[in-house]
Amino acid sequence: MKFIVTPFIFRIVIFVLLSILGISNLYSQNNTITGVVLDGELPVPFANIYLQGTEFGTSSDRNGKFTIANIPDGTYKIKTSVLGYTTFSQKVTLVNNNVLPLNISLKSSSEQLDEMVVTGTLKPVKRLESPVPVEVYTPTFFKKNPTPSIFESLQNVNGVRPQINCNVCNTGDIHINGLEGPYTLVLIDGMPIVSGLGTVYGLSGIPNSLIEQIEIVKGPASTLYGSEAVGGLINIITKKPLEASTLAADSFMSGWGEYNLDIGSRIELGSNSNLLLGLNYFKYDNPIDDNGDNFTDLTLQDRVSFFQKWSLNRENNRIFSLAGRFFYEDRWGGEMQWTPEFRGGDEIYGESIYTRRWEILGKYQLPFKENILLSVSYNDHNQNSVYGNTPYLADQRIGFGQLTWDKVWAKHDLLFGTSVKYNYYDDNTPATSGSSGNNADIVWIPSLFVQDEINFSKKHSLLTGIRYDYDKRHGSIFTPRLAYRWKITDNDIFRLNTGTGFRVVNLFTEEHAALTGAREVVIAEDLKPERSINVNLNYLKKIYSNDGTFIGLDASAFYTYFNNVILPDYDTNPNLIIYKNLDGKSVSKGISANLDFAFPAGLKILLGATLMDVSNTTDGVTQRQILTESFSGTWSISYTLRNLNLSVDYTGNLYGPMRLPLLSELDPRQEYSPTWSIQNIQFTYSGVKDFEFYGGIKNLLDWTPNRGNPFIIARANDPFDKNVQFDNSGNAIPTADNPYGLTFDPSYVYGPNQGIRGFLGMRFRLN
Repeated sequence: MKFIVTPFIFRIVIFVLLSILGISNLYSQNNTITGVVLDGELPVPFANIYLQGTEFGTSSDRNGKFTIANIPDGTYKIKTSVLGYTTFSQKVTLVNNNVLPLNISLKSSSEQLDEMVVTGTLKPVKRLESPVPVEVYTPTFFKKNPTPSIFESLQNVNGVRPQINCNVCNTGDIHINGLEGPYTLVLIDGMPIVSGLGTVYGLSGIPNSLIEQIEIVKGPASTLYGSEAVGGLINIITKKPLEASTLAADSFMSGWGEYNLDIGSRIELGSNSNLLLGLNYFKYDNPIDDNGDNFTDLTLQDRVSFFQKWSLNRENNRIFSLAGRFFYEDRWGGEMQWTPEFRGGDEIYGESIYTRRWEILGKYQLPFKENILLSVSYNDHNQNSVYGNTPYLADQRIGFGQLTWDKVWAKHDLLFGTSVKYNYYDDNTPATSGSSGNNADIVWIPSLFVQDEINFSKKHSLLTGIRYDYDKRHGSIFTPRLAYRWKITDNDIFRLNTGTGFRVVNLFTEEHAALTGAREVVIAEDLKPERSINVNLNYLKKIYSNDGTFIGLDASAFYTYFNNVILPDYDTNPNLIIYKNLDGKSVSKGISANLDFAFPAGLKILLGATLMDVSNTTDGVTQRQILTESFSGTWSISYTLRNLNLSVDYTGNLYGPMRLPLLSELDPRQEYSPTWSIQNIQFTYSGVKDFEFYGGIKNLLDWTPNRGNPFIIARANDPFDKNVQFDNSGNAIPTADNPYGLTFDPSYVYGPNQGIRGFLGMRFRLN
């Protein structure tokens, strides 16, 4: 049949076609956003610009310019992100083939390689301009693997390892490049108030919501910070009240029954002052014994920490701040059936520690034309503890005052300073015993130091410095330093640092094994202060590719030589811990590198690796230092699915074998730990305004130290050694009940006993 097109049908067809074209045109408006991304007046290249919840996006070119085309009509949220800047966000409405010009101004964040640091030179300086290499970590880094304390947070920092020193009470310290925890100085806002007892028992409870950044210097810093800064230092910098959120909260719980709450708040007190308040609360009261030794795998803890920081706005932006913190913790570990009524007895073994600590620190810039800053701090640490039936009662008070004058003269950037440190220490051990019984140890250490950074040109600078300390126990002590920076290009920097360090040892505040188990402490001689000489080479490289990819390399080689090093001798006699100055040498050497990748698609990768050799040589025999790994690695891989408001973080660490403290030749436990790894994954959803919801799994491999070992705690079935027989020399004798001739000892520990567990949390922030 023949089909005939009449005029009426023709008109209908034309009408339908025009309608379809009109509808199609209505829904395919070709809107465009074009503009430039700026930092002040400077263009920001390779920034990521995208419409949230869509597939529309692009990157800025080398001149900061960008264009996003073919965008349908609608209202969108345009977001801009790039390494080193806070994320920009703005709502835009597009209709009728609109061409929207948009200039985006970004604000620098503290996550860039050019952030300000203060730890290396005691004065604010851009990280790239500092002659001393300083590593900087922000709260964003630590959120990738949320933890309830700073101590645990540092497990994903390359070259830094939180070392648990006791299987029962889980106290520990922080190793940098393989050196023992007492060689690491921990600062809060530049004040050395976390030392001695605080290093072992007071690293917890600093509210994470109030931390601005953490700066780490690897290698001696005694010229500026005095004793204890031999292996390196960690400076925990709290936020300025003006820069903190009005309210911030972070809370999470784990499958083991751990609960953690962080709250931070900024309060305006009139027009000239601000107050920063913080609270941290952590509770774990669920005894678990997965390895079957009748001892708690994780210490039970109940702690609370309050923090406040007051800042006054003064004329000419002069500094005046005052901060304080109160910390209380009740922790115990031991046999599963232990309860507080057994505290201090010899029926059921438990290690119970009550810690009360308060701190105050302030900074005041004097009202002079010159930049003169007065810094003061004071802390009081009280500890009431028992280890089985052994009591340890200790009080420590540390006061610190420092006056610095920062002066620029021609090509010289000078820093003059004087300080005084007061240390009061008293306990119920031989550490403070005298002819008339226990006597408190009171020491005043006055100091003078000077530093000069000479800027020969934009590419070359030289930092020199020297410090003089007087300690009545050891007389005059000088610690010089030298640092050279060569800025080859804006993206290539070479640094050479060398210096000396010294440390006066307080055995009982530092060596937990002296208080637990059945070992007796022997001080074989009058101990001399430890001295060290260090050389560090550092190379920093930045690479920006045409597609917006960023690559950063931060590599170092280090060498430290120790004189008079004091190490606990576990090997000579299994029943003793013998302390004396090493008749020989101790050397720490190695290489370390961090690789940082940031891709336009939202993928970020941070890789770290450290190879090191830490050894002691005496009588011509060289032996690797106990509890020190030969290599370690860390990683953090993050990816953001922008259209889902979801980010994924995969973090982990890897540690090589380390020599472990065996009790005798018959001890069946492994002499060296295996290569081991802790890995974690986290998912974070940020699609609700002011909220973040996160959850994941910790210790994905379910690794614990008892793998491959018949037991971890020696003689866990007889913690008071009631059934151990000894010979005339005090050595344990093998018997049917004790075939290996061991005594109770929980010091065989190199990693956490917690296995795989899930966690859930929520963050809230009101700016």
